[in-house]
Amino acid sequence: MVKKTLALFLAALLLAPATPFAAPSTDDLARQIDQLTQQLAALQEQLEEVRENTDYNSDSVEQLESSAAKWDEQSRIRFSGDYRFRMDYSDTDTKAYWGAGAIAGAVRDMQTVTGYDVQSILGMMNGYSAAERKGMIENLPASLAQMGLMQMGLMPGTAEFGAAFPSALAAVNAAGVVNGYSMTPKDTYENDILYTNRFRLGITADISDNLEFKGRLAMYKAWGMQSNPTDVGPYMMNQFYEMDGATTRQPADSVLRVDRAYINWTNVAGLPMWFSVGRRPTTDGPPAQLRMNTPERMATPVNFMDYAFDGATLGALFQNPIDFMGYSKIRFCYGRGFEAGPTAQANELDDMDFGGLSWDIINKGARFMNIQSFMAANIVNVPDGVTFTNPLEMALGTGDGTLNTANLGDIYHTSFVYMDKYTDLNYFLAGGWSRTDPDGVDEMGSTLLGSWWENPGSKDGYCIYGGVRYDLDDLGLKFGLEYNYGTKNWISMTPAHDDMTQAKLATRGHVGEVYLIWDLPVGNLLSDKAMAFMRLGYQHYEFEYTGSGNWLGAPVDIDKLSDPLNAQFFAPIDKMDQVYLTMEAWF
Repeated sequence: MVKKTLALFLAALLLAPATPFAAPSTDDLARQIDQLTQQLAALQEQLEEVRENTDYNSDSVEQLESSAAKWDEQSRIRFSGDYRFRMDYSDTDTKAYWGAGAIAGAVRDMQTVTGYDVQSILGMMNGYSAAERKGMIENLPASLAQMGLMQMGLMPGTAEFGAAFPSALAAVNAAGVVNGYSMTPKDTYENDILYTNRFRLGITADISDNLEFKGRLAMYKAWGMQSNPTDVGPYMMNQFYEMDGATTRQPADSVLRVDRAYINWTNVAGLPMWFSVGRRPTTDGPPAQLRMNTPERMATPVNFMDYAFDGATLGALFQNPIDFMGYSKIRFCYGRGFEAGPTAQANELDDMDFGGLSWDIINKGARFMNIQSFMAANIVNVPDGVTFTNPLEMALGTGDGTLNTANLGDIYHTSFVYMDKYTDLNYFLAGGWSRTDPDGVDEMGSTLLGSWWENPGSKDGYCIYGGVRYDLDDLGLKFGLEYNYGTKNWISMTPAHDDMTQAKLATRGHVGEVYLIWDLPVGNLLSDKAMAFMRLGYQHYEFEYTGSGNWLGAPVDIDKLSDPLNAQFFAPIDKMDQVYLTMEAWF
């Protein structure tokens, strides 16, 4: 613009007619030249300003391009997370039972008096009825004195027996056996209120067009505690929250731990296949998302496999030929549940590994069906990070008093789930089958669903699980109802359960649950991942057999615990009621 103005001005001077005007004087010409010089200087200043502005704008564009590159770099990494405040009330009734420590002490006393080894003592006790065994242990000094006299041919009720009994009893007492043993009485465990905080931070990073990293860190603790308050009482599996499969899944401390960390390689060889390896997304699988109020599936396996472990997956995706079925995914999954490390050949210990298939048969909208089948090989009795007392060693004064790790055999597991939605009613049906194949016994005489050095053979267990949830979107309310039942020999892989005290899907018996979800009216949510809601629920447990959630030792009818050979390490739960209230924010 300035150049055009200057050109027009000079042209006007050249084209201006000279004849009508008088010839300018020398002073006039000098004055005009001076004015032109000032105007040219002013025009040069304007041109310099334009040039500076152009350079500034060029620099700004370069800065914007540099910033955009940095923003694009940073956009490869995305964060998400959730926070949960939870309140729990629980009331638990236990049965009277023989403690493992008491029976170990009785076996020691019998060994002291008779000189028999443990297996011989057990064989002798098996020759009596359950009621007779109970009376024997409760009145052990008299029972041992009587047994000694009977071995000498003196029968109870005879004069000879009556005459010899006092001295026989005195000899038993002199050997250090002066008292009998008694059952642990039934009890009630109540926690009037437990507060917990849980915070989880999710991370997703794009590495290339076909490779991404996903991770999640988690902190889970009870108010006022840096340990797990739920390991007090009869909650057997909660005693082992240190085990790898339960990491971050039960209250512990305020440390932020790795919950998930894995990479996904998609479009392998240009095919609809993927490979994934790392700390697996194997907790809170379907149909848990209904009860936990998440809009999508949170893990690969059906919820009967709720076990945090490290492993790998190779999968493929394909479209079903029937539109009703949507698409399918089939995966081969492998993982490790225990690393044996270097061991001496004389005491060889094998790694505990998982391997199997997971097949999404139907996947279209809310309609979903999955079947999974796997084998857990070389199952160990004591997971990593767990110290388990050996009461026999403690009673006999042998060994180190703890249970050494041993391989017990294999577990086979198959389960399925079908989910769908009709208008505002969500519903699902799930079922599971477990089978044990024991081939080893630990130093306590326990194996897969077997005790006292017995060979129980293979045992089958079953579970059925169903539920509904009705959504009232206009009111922001959701009502849910669930029920599950497990048989005597049912085994679930659920150490990473989210039921606070006892894994409901591991229960050998009945569990009913009812819950209400309220989406909080907190205004417009600022992300498609954002949620804010409260959840109020009630769970009622009725146990039929002992050892729910555990593969070690024989399950016992909850009404047959008066038999000393049915001794328990933990108080067996009869019934339990639990009420919980959560307030959760997802972002």
